[in-house]
Amino acid sequence: MSEAKSIDLFVQKQLELRKEISKVIIGQNDVVELLVNAIFSKGHALLVGVPGLAKTLLISTVSEALGLSFKRIQFTPDLMPSDIVGSEILGENREFRFIKGPIFANIILADEINRTPPKTQSALLEAMQEKSVTAAGHRYKLDAPFFVLATQNPIEQEGTYPLPEAQLDRFMFNIWVDYPSYDEEVAVVKGTTGGIEAQVNSILNKEEIIFFQDLIRKIPVTDNVVEYAVGLVSRTRPGRGMAPEIVEKYVSWGAGPRASQYLILGAKTHAAMRGKYAPDIQDVQAVATSVLRHRLVRNYKAEAEGYSIERIVAEIL
Repeated sequence: MSEAKSIDLFVQKQLELRKEISKVIIGQNDVVELLVNAIFSKGHALLVGVPGLAKTLLISTVSEALGLSFKRIQFTPDLMPSDIVGSEILGENREFRFIKGPIFANIILADEINRTPPKTQSALLEAMQEKSVTAAGHRYKLDAPFFVLATQNPIEQEGTYPLPEAQLDRFMFNIWVDYPSYDEEVAVVKGTTGGIEAQVNSILNKEEIIFFQDLIRKIPVTDNVVEYAVGLVSRTRPGRGMAPEIVEKYVSWGAGPRASQYLILGAKTHAAMRGKYAPDIQDVQAVATSVLRHRLVRNYKAEAEGYSIERIVAEIL
């Protein structure tokens, strides 16, 4: 099959996938699109929003529609790394054997990821980057495809641990989940207080997902789009000569090279979802806020004067 025909098929399949998700999730179209983008870009996503906005339901619905194995890990202050990765136990024949933890699934829901100490959060680092885990000196490969989709509550900060910068950088997107509109909330209430539950069908299998992920990687990108993405990331770094005044004034640390990589991957998938055979600058701009939101560190002046990361990114763009 030619790449053009493959992209046409991808457009059809991702539309079917989003239609299937919409059986359960009312509205939140931008959130669903970014989540689908992350999956086909081989990226991880962090969903941030107040309680009750169906973040967990969205992730479990996506796993059903993709026909993938799914495990939920509820992050709590007493969670240990072995509760995620697994541990060795002494068997009946006096030999140790490894019992796999919940990390051994295709989609991992890391629920309220900031409720556990950094020691336990770090258990995800190797899995997210290397697609493998090391336990008791042995390295175990994780099945492909593999995604960590995490949730975080932005308002309840008591008993939480801020995610380390190294962990945040592993997430391709930081997706803000907002309140539904009035009409959407009416539809949610009607749909969830009756006796009928929507049935979600599997739209894709593992092989198709991996095929489309490989297809995204093969999409060509012109030099001017790559240079735009790298230039955009360079402008987030204060003290390097390329940053605008707002960055010099309000940003302590800018984004690293991984942001440039994710801007291009996200732009490729964004373009392919629209039937385009190559991304342009508009595709980079479409994913820029979600890629950069968690990679810029504001200084005290920005917090005191109420300058949000979104405002800073908008001015950079």
